[in-house]
Amino acid sequence: MEGSRKPRVKICCISSVEEAWLAIQYGASALGLVSEMPSGPGVISEDLISEIAAIVPPAVATFLLTSKQDAQSIIAQQRSCGVNTIQICDRLEQGTYEDLRNAMPGISLVQVIHVGGEESVDEAALVSHRVNAVLLDSGNQALAVKELGGTGRAHDWTISARIRERLDVPVFLAGGLKAENVRNAVEQVRPFGVDLCSGVRTNGKLDEEKVRAFFDQLM
Repeated sequence: MEGSRKPRVKICCISSVEEAWLAIQYGASALGLVSEMPSGPGVISEDLISEIAAIVPPAVATFLLTSKQDAQSIIAQQRSCGVNTIQICDRLEQGTYEDLRNAMPGISLVQVIHVGGEESVDEAALVSHRVNAVLLDSGNQALAVKELGGTGRAHDWTISARIRERLDVPVFLAGGLKAENVRNAVEQVRPFGVDLCSGVRTNGKLDEEKVRAFFDQLM
């Protein structure tokens, strides 16, 4: 984007080897592979996640989206799937980030913060020094059936911008991004990267025309 650094793009909810190659072809620097979730789109088996991760070029990050809240289960998932990045979509309640780092050297940790009110700023700041990056999304962990991403909703970007300004680690912006709004989102938040799922899909499938239109907006 003219006058600013072009953000990296993570395309999430990848459901096949073919979708992975399509995303990479257009310039995605990260792919999101969704394991078991309480709700939301894109869930695939750990066997399929492993198959996709194995064919992705080393320069492209493979994010395992996990709803697990204990370190040992997350470690087991990474070993099963062979991804190079763990995206923790809920709060870590058993074990520590240090446990994860010790057991998975070289694996990047990305913590999701579901942006709500002002408390999201402090939550992001508190966790940021323990992870490699923070991802700002539009879920809701307080619901009876948790929303941990993939909602297709945008959140308050003014709060996201404040979080980005406060943190010293890379910040990814997610939540309802698509070709029609990504330029405005990037100008307002100035994230390290953007993350999207439904904004480049038609009937649940990755849509090449929507992918092309999205990347065109970041030129």
